[in-house]
Amino acid sequence: MRRITVSGLLAGAAATLLACSANAEEWIMASGYPDSNFHTENIRAFIEDVDKETKGKLEISLNSNDTLIKLNGIKRAVQSGQIPIGEIRLGVYGNEDPMYVLAGLPFIAPDYASAWLLKDMQKGYFDALFAKNGMKILFYSPWPGQGFYTKFPVSASGDFKGKKLRIYSTATQKMGEMLGFNATILPFAEIPQAFSTGLIEALFTSPQTGIDIQAWDNTTNFTYAGAIYSKNCVIVNLKSWNRLDADTRQAVLDAAERAELRGWEMSAETTRAQIKVLADNGMTTANAPASVIADMQEIGKAMVADWKKDASPEAVEVLDRYISLVE
Repeated sequence: MRRITVSGLLAGAAATLLACSANAEEWIMASGYPDSNFHTENIRAFIEDVDKETKGKLEISLNSNDTLIKLNGIKRAVQSGQIPIGEIRLGVYGNEDPMYVLAGLPFIAPDYASAWLLKDMQKGYFDALFAKNGMKILFYSPWPGQGFYTKFPVSASGDFKGKKLRIYSTATQKMGEMLGFNATILPFAEIPQAFSTGLIEALFTSPQTGIDIQAWDNTTNFTYAGAIYSKNCVIVNLKSWNRLDADTRQAVLDAAERAELRGWEMSAETTRAQIKVLADNGMTTANAPASVIADMQEIGKAMVADWKKDASPEAVEVLDRYISLVE
């Protein structure tokens, strides 16, 4: 009869652990925002959830804040297989397909409930689009409503005329120009330098981004408009995804479902607190005047009409289905 010793049991356990470690899939992930950003916090919670649910079979190492790949290059890096997973901002790819900027049209989905519905309506279209290009979307997470960072109080849209505005997508560029700004698309990481060189003097973005770049160093007023709830999403390379076994894929999907809900809750919870952070750092905060909101709503209607001219019939069908549910 074989005698089992404590040392034998320990050796066996060690061998099992080594085998599990050797069989673990290791993914490197890139994202574009600081660790203090709620998107990054949500991704880290997602990674912990994946590790727990897969029992260590999938290990994801996050490189945040543009430290591995710049935000605007992450989609290409995932598509090419340079990295298996990354976080992107959908609105920066409007030149590839108008669907990317639909949620970025002013007042198309002006609150979290309508933004969630629009996300659900877009899902099938994006699933097909990303699959065609060798990728898969795991989950979406929205930015809070947007506002204007300026060096002056905003009383009417005329205050914007000729001011140099940084925005983040083709849709917000068009909106800024229609409001009278000279609008320039710039990556997140270039904002501080753009202020210091005089390339920009105002921003249209979320309270979160204002905190991330310490907007109080270059502006004095934040005027909240809501208006746009654009989205980020976490994407994976399909070849990397298909290498996972079925149980691991399901565990990741389950973790992604929880991350999506958590991301929307985190976004909603942060807005009021973040506006307070801006105020605590010396900024004057206010809601946009009714006349500015009315102007933005009219601009939104005009932009939707233009969007339809450029969009495919399938994309227009998505918009029409959404509008039929919110009107």
